[in-house]
Amino acid sequence: MKITKTELDGVLIIEPKVHRDDRGWYSEIYSERSLSEVGISFRAVQDNHIKSKKGTLRAIHFQNNPKSQAKLVRCIKGKVHDFIVDLRKGSPTFKKWIMVELNAKNKLQVLIPSGFGHGVLAIEDDTEVMYKVDELYYPEHDRAIFWSDPELNIDWGIEAPLLSEKDQNAPCLKDSDVNY
Repeated sequence: MKITKTELDGVLIIEPKVHRDDRGWYSEIYSERSLSEVGISFRAVQDNHIKSKKGTLRAIHFQNNPKSQAKLVRCIKGKVHDFIVDLRKGSPTFKKWIMVELNAKNKLQVLIPSGFGHGVLAIEDDTEVMYKVDELYYPEHDRAIFWSDPELNIDWGIEAPLLSEKDQNAPCLKDSDVNY
């Protein structure tokens, strides 16, 4: 696998090896051992799978401490723009964000450590994203930040996304109880 560091410390782009022949292809998408061999510690405890219409924005989500989650995200059908925001108050990149395009063709994955918010914009209809997390879901720790928070100034590339009620009503960062 090929590992690419990003400008956000700890956020990594992972390009798995793809073995192709006349029958199709094979790729190991997760191996705790393989990740460990390249210095990445990540043990998955839950898999999540989402399907979205084009224009669906699943805004900046995270779980607060003590149940924060690291995520290993990939797109298995269609195409998404995956946005990662540093929510760690003491970090030199606090409030900075990056976007990584994930799609079924490039097979890239992004490793998002705890302390970061995560948003996904579906670029194509019937897009499917799967991601592994290293902590179980706890609704009492589940949080979101308002998608168009002016303090974060994220360029989502869309003016009128399809949003859940949760994302429409999420607080801005300055009004949230993020505890990283």
